[in-house]
Parts: sequence; C-alpha cells; structure tokens
Amino acid sequence: MFDITKADIDILVQLQNAETDMVEIKSFLEGVEAEKSALDSELNEFRSAHEQLQDRFDALKRSCTDAEIEMKMNEERIEKSSQTLKTLVNHKAYAALQREIDDNKKRREPLENHYLQLLEEKDETASRLGEHLRQMEQLTMKIKAQKEEIDKKSDAHRFRMEEYGEQRSAIGGKLNPALLKKFDEISATSGGLAVVEVRDQLCRGCFMNIPPQLYIEVRRCKSLILCPQCNRILYYNEN
Repeated sequence: MFDITKADIDILVQLQNAETDMVEIKSFLEGVEAEKSALDSELNEFRSAHEQLQDRFDALKRSCTDAEIEMKMNEERIEKSSQTLKTLVNHKAYAALQREIDDNKKRREPLENHYLQLLEEKDETASRLGEHLRQMEQLTMKIKAQKEEIDKKSDAHRFRMEEYGEQRSAIGGKLNPALLKKFDEISATSGGLAVVEVRDQLCRGCFMNIPPQLYIEVRRCKSLILCPQCNRILYYNEN
C-alpha cells in the first residue's frame, strides 16, 4: 500500500478527469470509425451486386453470340444439304438427306425463339445495369460526402484527444512513478475509471458500501485505499 498525501489525491483526481475525457473522446472516435465502416460496407455491397449484374450481362452477350452462330450454322447446313439434294439419284440417300433438311428446318423456330429470349433478357439486363451504375455513382458521391462530414466533425475530437493526452502526461509526471503505474493498471482493467469518490460510505464506482473503518481511512487520506469490491482508488471530497 502506498503512503499518500492530500496533494497526491488531488493529482490523481485531475489525472482521472483527463482520463475520463480521453475515454469519452475515444468512444466517440470509435463510433465514428464504426459509422464510416458501415458506409463502406453499404457501398461494397452495392458494388458486389453491380459486379454480379455485369457478369450476368457479359454471360448473356456470349450466349447471344453463340445463338447467332448456331442459327447461322443451321442455315448453312440446310443450304448445303439442299444443294447436295439436287445431285442425288439414289432414292434412299435422297430420302435420308431430305429428312435431315426437314429436321434442321424444324430447329429454326426454337433456335430463333431462344435467341430472341436471350436478346430480350440481355437488353433488360443492360437497362438495369445502366440504372444500377447511375445509382452506384450517386451512392458513392453521397457516402464520400458523408464520410467527409464525419471526418470534419471528428477532427476537433482528435485534436482534443491530443490535448488531453498531453495534459494527462503532464499531470502524471507529478506523481510517484509507482503510483502512476498503479493508476494505469487500474484504469486499464476498469474501463478508464480508476479514481472514484466515496460518498455516504458508498463507492461511486461500483455503488457498493464501504466498511466503516475503511471509510475512516479514506477520509484521513494517509494511504492509498482501494475499493474492496471494484478495486478502484477511493478518495473523499471534503466539499
């Protein structure tokens, strides 16, 4: 246990005030970063959807090209077989080739219908892709503006964070190094609240009652007293 003076307690309270301000600012800045991260996630999700739409459009373009090639090859087969048919004298060969020509002619309509369906879907997808791109550009600009506004608001807090950090260092420099180390250890394990007032025999950190004898020791301010429940440094405010 450390022997301390009223002056040490006053410094610890000042140090705690600076620490509390830093914790609040840090919490604000963490919230800011979380807000910016959420905006980035929203934009990334939109970009991912756009990429999927682009992939679908590219696939439809390839399918349309393949369908065109297949229709052309089918017509070429019909034309070639029709020319060959004129030269045949064998009845059996003639009948077989005629059936082949008829089968290829029957394929015309299904091939054309399939091509038209692909073409229609490609055009619809192209329209959706254009609209989606426009929306993504708008969202990108909106999120950029929002992040700039967030950064503008947080700049003042970052500046204050630096100020309080310097203030904390200056105040901490007035303490016994071992006492400062103890403060830092408690602060690290208690969410930044290392020094708390005792009022009406109640710890204002965990709101648990302090034993009467310990309460007397806190009021005497001769040694460093920790709360038996939350292990925070206790002090008594004469005012």
